[in-house]
Amino acid sequence: MHQPNFHSRETESSSVPARTDRRDFLKTTTAKAAGAWGVAAGLSLTGLSPRTKVAAAFQEANQPLFKISLAQWSLHRALRAGKLDNLDFPALSHTEFGIDAVEYVNQFFKDKARDKAYLAKLKQRSVDAGVYNHLIMIDDEGNLGDPNAAQRTKAVENHYPWVEAAKALGCITIRVNARSEGSRQEQQKLAADGLRRLCQFGAQHDINVIVENHGGLSSDGQWLAGVMKMVDMPNCGTLPDFGNFRLQDGKWYDRYQGVTEMMPYAKAVSAKSKEFDAAGNEVQTDFPRMMKIVLDAGFHSYVGIEWEGEHPDEYQGIRLTKRLLEKIRQQLGGDSNKG
Repeated sequence: MHQPNFHSRETESSSVPARTDRRDFLKTTTAKAAGAWGVAAGLSLTGLSPRTKVAAAFQEANQPLFKISLAQWSLHRALRAGKLDNLDFPALSHTEFGIDAVEYVNQFFKDKARDKAYLAKLKQRSVDAGVYNHLIMIDDEGNLGDPNAAQRTKAVENHYPWVEAAKALGCITIRVNARSEGSRQEQQKLAADGLRRLCQFGAQHDINVIVENHGGLSSDGQWLAGVMKMVDMPNCGTLPDFGNFRLQDGKWYDRYQGVTEMMPYAKAVSAKSKEFDAAGNEVQTDFPRMMKIVLDAGFHSYVGIEWEGEHPDEYQGIRLTKRLLEKIRQQLGGDSNKG
């Protein structure tokens, strides 16, 4: 089987492919590499904390500590109301919000997975806008951990066209769900089986397959980390979402613990926001605390804005989230005003 040139876990946390057409991507994002940059730049890093060393090195390299992307779900009301067409999303991201990387949701072009002409048109729209297509979030294609073997296989194969669609769009990742039934241990094994098989197909196309905490056991960080260990493939990972930690029976998993447990496998991060106070802080999540967890894990790639609140409107919610992330990035150092 073809084995793509995926990064090791330390470097893959940046979600950066090994290709040269990805516009200014960092080749290495760990503290070890940051130290090397510091030496090369003549920086004195002695006595500084690991995070400060990384910030200093990224600043010297004229790179942001993390990049910002826009998740299409942030505009789901406009899309569903017909006020925004899926084809116009990349250009809108750039012109309206100054964001040059996007994360699609398959719900908004559900019947286009095999439509090569449509995908080529969408890809060209993103190229014309100077926007990078980062990933596609996949829903409603069956349960990868279905206890019925035939249904599990069907779910795996239902995702194949989206792997190919991601490749056609220039994405490097699809986000999937890990739903199952049974005991905690049974669900872990079943989810790992379906996910492993999908990752094997994804590997043939140089596509990552990542799981978001999306309710049920998938919102249990320890359980999901266990699934990652069982799959044990370099193109398999997680997408920690700051807000999706609702378990069964109305119980909630600690979001900071969950993100901490998921970050060693993260290939993307979802900065979910729902409500802001007058000072511009997200009410439900301590964003500075959460972003420290993300950066301390060695992640320096795309953090996706996912506005899910009702007030203010979608456009303003996106702007507030971007402003907060930029403020945190500047406070933590190394903000080169890029990304």
